[in-house]
Amino acid sequence: MMMKRLLVATALAALLASCGGGSRDISGAREKPVNLPTIGSSGGALSNVQAKKLFGVKSGPASMPSAPFGSYAKGCLAGAEQLPESGPTWQAMRLSRNRNWAHPEMIDVVKKLSQFAAQQPGWNGLYVGDMSQPRGGPMLTGHRSHQIGLDADVWMLPPTSLSLSAKQRENISSISMRRSAGAYVNRSWTRSHHEIVKAAAKDPRVARIFIFPGAKVQMCDDERGDRSYLRKIRPWYGHHYHFHIRMSCPSGARGCADQTPPPAGDGCADARQWQANILNPPKAKPGAKKTPAKPRRELVLADLPAQCKSVLDYN
Repeated sequence: MMMKRLLVATALAALLASCGGGSRDISGAREKPVNLPTIGSSGGALSNVQAKKLFGVKSGPASMPSAPFGSYAKGCLAGAEQLPESGPTWQAMRLSRNRNWAHPEMIDVVKKLSQFAAQQPGWNGLYVGDMSQPRGGPMLTGHRSHQIGLDADVWMLPPTSLSLSAKQRENISSISMRRSAGAYVNRSWTRSHHEIVKAAAKDPRVARIFIFPGAKVQMCDDERGDRSYLRKIRPWYGHHYHFHIRMSCPSGARGCADQTPPPAGDGCADARQWQANILNPPKAKPGAKKTPAKPRRELVLADLPAQCKSVLDYN
């Protein structure tokens, strides 16, 4: 079983390298070039401190005009807005993480999507997972992205109650939608899931939706109408307990680095290739040497955009 998983991971990595995967990378790789000066040595004694240890302990926002600075996996957020813990059609989950913050436009995207979800059979709205920290930036645990307030995770679990206590929100779990290591959806996937993901993708402010390959293939197979929105739905590792919404940089956000747009077309052939590689992992070439991946260096404060120093220092 472990060998099978290793082969699947290797196959997906090869696929990523061969199919322009960087442009759909969840870290935001291949963003459009943006000349953003970094903090560098201006951070003083904190310059070489891991940024997650600085941003991860901030409990409130920097009350400045709302602005994302940097890229999805290397930046920060000024003027974050908090998604209320509960609303008429949503609940924020895992409140202890304090990650229900985002750019105001993302808050609006989530609220409007929750209203749509509440109209679907079996759904009372949405359970909303991680968004960003109060000032964005790298997180102490988990995500590489979610740093500039333009990412949000939405649980696959249809909410039956929107009056969960804080303790219940810590203990309840979402449900997996995948079968055969993500090659297919399972019986928990419904047309309502399709319609909710579709509605998220059709919001013009949304750049991408990340979801496991089997779900993208299923949506490709089931869609009988306008297929243009499928371009935004990108297959990615995991993402079977939740789907991930990524917004484009808001209009006028000069310090924000957009990701390269997805390739033209509906992306269905690409998703089917992911599926095929899960089911039948390509064999390694005879004599090929395995090069171990280098550990990723942790971001330090000096790496972040210069504006992030003011965001961090705000009292």
